[in-house]
Amino acid sequence: MSDKRRFGWLCSAILIGLVAAAAWVLLSGDAARVNWDRAARAALRQPTGEAQLVSIAPFPAMQDGEMCEWMPASASMTLAFSLQAGGPAASNEGSSAGMNLPPVRVIRDTYATYSAIAVDLNSNEVLLQDENLFGIKVFDRLADTPPAAQFSEPKRQLVGHNTKLEFNCGLYVDPKTGDIYSVNNDTTDLLVVFPRGAAGDIRPARELETPHGTYGIAVDEDASEMYMTVEHANSIVVYRKMAEGAEKPLREIVGGDTQLEDPHGIAIDAKNQWIFVANHGNVGGRETLGISSRFDPPSITVYPLKGNGNIAPLRIIEGSNTRLNWPAALAIDEGRGELYVANDADDSILVFRVTDTGNAAPTRVIRGPKTQLKNPTGVFVDTKNSEVWASNMGNHRATVYDLQANGDVAPKRVIRSAPAEKVALAIGNPGAVGYDSMREEILVPN
Repeated sequence: MSDKRRFGWLCSAILIGLVAAAAWVLLSGDAARVNWDRAARAALRQPTGEAQLVSIAPFPAMQDGEMCEWMPASASMTLAFSLQAGGPAASNEGSSAGMNLPPVRVIRDTYATYSAIAVDLNSNEVLLQDENLFGIKVFDRLADTPPAAQFSEPKRQLVGHNTKLEFNCGLYVDPKTGDIYSVNNDTTDLLVVFPRGAAGDIRPARELETPHGTYGIAVDEDASEMYMTVEHANSIVVYRKMAEGAEKPLREIVGGDTQLEDPHGIAIDAKNQWIFVANHGNVGGRETLGISSRFDPPSITVYPLKGNGNIAPLRIIEGSNTRLNWPAALAIDEGRGELYVANDADDSILVFRVTDTGNAAPTRVIRGPKTQLKNPTGVFVDTKNSEVWASNMGNHRATVYDLQANGDVAPKRVIRSAPAEKVALAIGNPGAVGYDSMREEILVPN
């Protein structure tokens, strides 16, 4: 380094030091406490020919939640420049406009798809749980959509933000009061209750906080207790029938010995004091149970009505002869001693004896193109009118049959909520989306 350059560097260092010292004095507000000797020595720091730390200036404090804006590596430079420059991709709202890009097109089902069904025998009405549009539609029990009609209008419906209906999949109607009990599943951990005749965007009369992933509901009217299955915890929770708020369960059936595996539908046989549960077979690998993840065959497990804790089932219906394939809702005909199963992935309704066990074949199967069954997830036995109802997630309709129906039989009546040719998209709370470039298809796992 030349002497001239070295001298200039030294002068700059001295000037920086003096400025820093002066600033420190001004900011301290107390000149008497300044160590002038130390400041002078710092100002006369000698150059070493290497980089030296002269001062530290912290970044200004950031507000809570504030952070640098990230641009994903996959974003195109065209899009990035467009957003920054306020081009066609940018919104009129400013720099955040990129979040408001309208979609090129939307894939969604605009018609009701029915996850559960119940009949109010006092008002002669059928209630259909709409899991697609988040509501409950009410029809006359004898309604029958003509083949040429686009759809049937409900008598009334519960729908809207205030109802707190969301991914509603379990449905129960009080046989005396007509109160409507609706179980929310995926995104809102609530059981909501409405009075008979409720309609519109109204608030529930009562709410109960439930475990995450509740699905099916059954009520023991004699004991005034309600039972719900919990998919993610592989459990059954039992509450007072009038429970509300943050009230805790009276008891719970849970644990590895129960063999509950992704439980869905539930039914009570009060005559024999049994609980029936439909299992999809996903053990789930819950660490609390000490079970490794695996998939077992679908099954129906049976427990004592007052069972509690980590208890083994009284018996299990399971095996290839059963035809079980994603069994959903269950219903009991106590008088005939029969168990009805909405067999989702098999497009069928299966009928077993309540005493069946092991690899038992159904006594009757309602299945075939004439039945109009498509992904049935709800089933209701109406012993008063000798009918069995099914709600179908796969074709926007409810179908009803004679109680003793068997085989490929046409329904007695159909309540349809979309044009007959309309395919149900069956998109329910999708967790991801993929694209098959070879077939040019969009893949949506549910």
